Amino acid sequence: MGTLDGKVAIVTGAGQGLGRIEALALAREGAAVVVNDLGTAADGSGASEEPARGVVKEIEALGGKAVATFGDVADWQQAQDLVKAALAAWGRLDVVVNNAGFVRDRMFVNASEVEWDAVVRVHLKGHFCVARHAAAHWRDEAKAGRPVDARIINTSSGAGLQGSVGQSAYSAAKAAIAGLTLVQAAELGRYGITANAIAPSARTRMTETVFAEMMKRPEDGFDAMAANPEFAQIAGQMNEQMAAEAGMGVDDADEEEGAPGQTGQHPSVQYEDVEEGPRGGRRPCAREPCMIARTSEFGCPQPFKFPYLPPSIVTQEIAS
Repeated sequence: MGTLDGKVAIVTGAGQGLGRIEALALAREGAAVVVNDLGTAADGSGASEEPARGVVKEIEALGGKAVATFGDVADWQQAQDLVKAALAAWGRLDVVVNNAGFVRDRMFVNASEVEWDAVVRVHLKGHFCVARHAAAHWRDEAKAGRPVDARIINTSSGAGLQGSVGQSAYSAAKAAIAGLTLVQAAELGRYGITANAIAPSARTRMTETVFAEMMKRPEDGFDAMAANPEFAQIAGQMNEQMAAEAGMGVDDADEEEGAPGQTGQHPSVQYEDVEEGPRGGRRPCAREPCMIARTSEFGCPQPFKFPYLPPSIVTQEIAS
């Protein structure tokens, strides 16, 4: 029995790399997954249905449920169709994981307008379009009196938090995603929606140019940068251990002061009483967002219940 039994999640860019790992982790926890991937190369060229279909087969082999979609997340109508696909398949949507993207690495003085527009479009507009249509659905559900407990998980990057030579467009887009997440967290909580961003660090197709030497596979020993489904399970076990050491269970949210689904409050975040909306109770004050020393968390500190890398580990990996 998984922590996400009965839930439905959309994962964009789920055909390869981190998106694939996230889709498999969600499926292992019991969620039905909409695997979205345009099937492009690392620079955004071309298209293929095979990556998304392959991940669906992997999920089904695990005994899970999944469907594949191949739309462009930065296209307004295709992003709406992606949300509709989840509703058509399972009648609900609980989670959006925005991960799709590509890079066109270039030193700033050599970057072209076409390259800039393409990278910012897929990352920033892609995050906006999918989450915007999902949020509209969840708001309608909340206004109709139906309970909403939804999650938006955005993907920022160490490049967006600290900058990255040769990746001006990518860094700018990822920094903007962090800002977008703060706004989403502040605005959408009243409807029962939390928004968080992660800044993962792993070896994927997108690190094969600028970071090829730094992130290459070690000849021996632990491969810290491998994108591996088992790592998500290990991280989940670590989260449970951390919660246990704090005297809290992963599912003890209702016993803690705070909004439903919350597993404790970040000590650095100021809270304020909020009466409006289906959550009510207390939530993070929008004036004091959770932005701790460039860790992976932004905005609402109500963590999404699936295995994710603890902020301390993310910070260490980015710093390294």
